[in-house]
Amino acid sequence: MGVFRFENKYSAPTKQQRERYMTGETEEHLFGPDEKVMLIIYDEAAYLKDDIDGVRILFTGEKDKQKVYDEVRRILEYHDVKDDNQSSI
Repeated sequence: MGVFRFENKYSAPTKQQRERYMTGETEEHLFGPDEKVMLIIYDEAAYLKDDIDGVRILFTGEKDKQKVYDEVRRILEYHDVKDDNQSSI
């Protein structure tokens, strides 16, 4: 299916994407500093919101949906390194 990346917090999935993929039961998880990284799991998609950097990523289809866990790990590691660098200044 696909991975759709939205580079700022004002970008979002289109109405068609929301109607097609972001329906049904949801499961929400919060991560990161101040729990500002949210993962929402849908039946046919996963939506990752990083409110620290304003990035949103929609993973659609079973194969691409599984990639979300690697992306969560990458984002959390990025924020850890960024926080460590800022605290050492």
